[in-house]
Amino acid sequence: MFDFFRNNIKFLMAVLMLLIIPAFVLVGVEGYGTLGDDPNAVARVGGTDITRNQWEERHRNQIDQLLARTPGLQRAQLDTEASRFATLERMIDEQLILLAAQEGRFLVTDQQLAATLAQDPTIAQLRLPDGTLDLERYRQLLAGQGLTPEQFEESVRADLIRRQLIEGLAVTALAPPKLAEQALQPFLQRREIQFTVFRPDAFRAGIAISEADLKAFYEQNPNLFQSAEQVDVEYLVLDLQAVAQRITVSEADLRAHYEKTRVQLAAKEERRASHILLTLEPGASPEQQAQVRARAEELLAQLRQNPARFAELAQAHSQDPGSAARGGDLGFFARGAMVPPFEQAVFALQRGAISDLVQSDFGFHIIQLVEVRQPPAEPFEAVRERLAAELRQQQAQLRFAEAAESFSNLVYEQADSLAPAAQALGLTVRRAQAVVRSGGTQPAGLAPALSNERLLEALFASDSLALKRNTEAIEVSAGQQLVSARVLAHRPAQLQPLDAVRPQAREQLLQRRSLEASRTEGQARLADWRQNPDAAQGRLSPAVALSRTEPQGAPQEVLRAVLSAAAPAADAPSWVGVDMGPDGYAVIRINRVLEREAPDAVRAGLERNQLAQLWAQAETQAYLRLLRARFEVEILQPRPAADAAAAS
Repeated sequence: MFDFFRNNIKFLMAVLMLLIIPAFVLVGVEGYGTLGDDPNAVARVGGTDITRNQWEERHRNQIDQLLARTPGLQRAQLDTEASRFATLERMIDEQLILLAAQEGRFLVTDQQLAATLAQDPTIAQLRLPDGTLDLERYRQLLAGQGLTPEQFEESVRADLIRRQLIEGLAVTALAPPKLAEQALQPFLQRREIQFTVFRPDAFRAGIAISEADLKAFYEQNPNLFQSAEQVDVEYLVLDLQAVAQRITVSEADLRAHYEKTRVQLAAKEERRASHILLTLEPGASPEQQAQVRARAEELLAQLRQNPARFAELAQAHSQDPGSAARGGDLGFFARGAMVPPFEQAVFALQRGAISDLVQSDFGFHIIQLVEVRQPPAEPFEAVRERLAAELRQQQAQLRFAEAAESFSNLVYEQADSLAPAAQALGLTVRRAQAVVRSGGTQPAGLAPALSNERLLEALFASDSLALKRNTEAIEVSAGQQLVSARVLAHRPAQLQPLDAVRPQAREQLLQRRSLEASRTEGQARLADWRQNPDAAQGRLSPAVALSRTEPQGAPQEVLRAVLSAAAPAADAPSWVGVDMGPDGYAVIRINRVLEREAPDAVRAGLERNQLAQLWAQAETQAYLRLLRARFEVEILQPRPAADAAAAS
């Protein structure tokens, strides 16, 4: 229902920014600093450099994540000058938010950091039976991503600090009703239109193409008729799965791993508990805490005398709205699901036992352990193959990380051949012919690694073509596959003879002229009908009402043109023409502007919620503009031409 918020977010954000920014510019601001002279820096924020390597790695990782989630995308679609610059802008914003949070003395304690890490399902799997973290496996997990525990934890801490500040802005973002209506009104306006489309196909039959026309078109557009530039290459692949297949697992290792998994399975036991909670307000004074503790101790004393009253007292006194009505029952949960003090108490209890008072950030708890449920262990023989695969994978990850470093060094240090790296690591050099640039049609059967956009870019780089040296080691799949390649032969793109491309040339010229004819006819009818609206009688579609919320299937370019055109006068329609690219030319008559239909209560509430989210985003953008002025920000990378034009 509310796709219009997403499709038109740029427009709505512009409206909101006009409403919000004046509230921020009352704060004093400083000017931008002068450009630095560090050749490796692409931006400087408050004296901290963002280096080219950091920028490129961040952009590459973002593209890899997008490609992994959406296989149909091509790297060339994502790796544009504009998207690269957008990545840099995001990195600048993140650093600005961190600086502002540090200035405001935002802190993340070690306990908060530990609680956040404990909620990560991958890290949760590394817990030992006593609830502590298996530090060796933790280091191995991070090493596979090129991180140390200190680096990873510092990045999580910084992210939590930034999140505190941004969430604070979101909580305080309020859209006053009048301003909200001003922002929504342009979106919810409806216009009644009639239209016709002059399509290129309608003009094809009337277009004649002579030999002279064809030859002239061929000569004027040589780039359309070039053969694809090609290279023959040799390449070397280091693959995690191939490493794993060469690993032999001993019976003793399998048995030891089985015992370890049994222990880990025991650590996954679930416990069912009930509790009585007496809450403490944040910042409660010592006197207030003492009063709440005294009430909790009275309840505990009653339970010591008669444990069977637990559900009764929980219903009567617990201040946990989620469980009080159920007699304090919290259901089953595993380690990592509750705050640490509560969890430690639950997993230290015997079935049926009642804890002493447990204090957490929520208040004082009295806990009763109701039931223990533990997953059954499978027999060794039933899980032998799975355990062997797990062990091979674990060992392969370690060996792959070591081999990856050697692979990268060898292809770089002995750049005139892949043979030394292949011999040192027991790999096979393979060959491929007629490989073309990214976006072209590759030969059938080409190895998937050679279709990687980064590798193709490296192969067709000028130094690779001229010197025929190894490319750098390129990560095709994060932590799983590296590839390096070298050009053996290069065949530049060449203009193909006219006779070889005659059918394609004729079709392209016919399409171009058909499109020009449709555009010419559409523009002529538009000019005529503006002067003589009656001449359009019978040529236009039935009337239909369009809005951003109900586009009626209209393309975005048509919708934008209709809603941005001048409103019709009371006694005369307004007209607009829309170039629809290869689909032709549309002529649209705007009959009248229609009042917005009053929304029902549910829809109005959804609209307000959507707008509140966008209002928070707009306030965040306004705040970031303020920060760019408060802290010295230097962007040392030229803005892409299209962005620069839009910004001017």
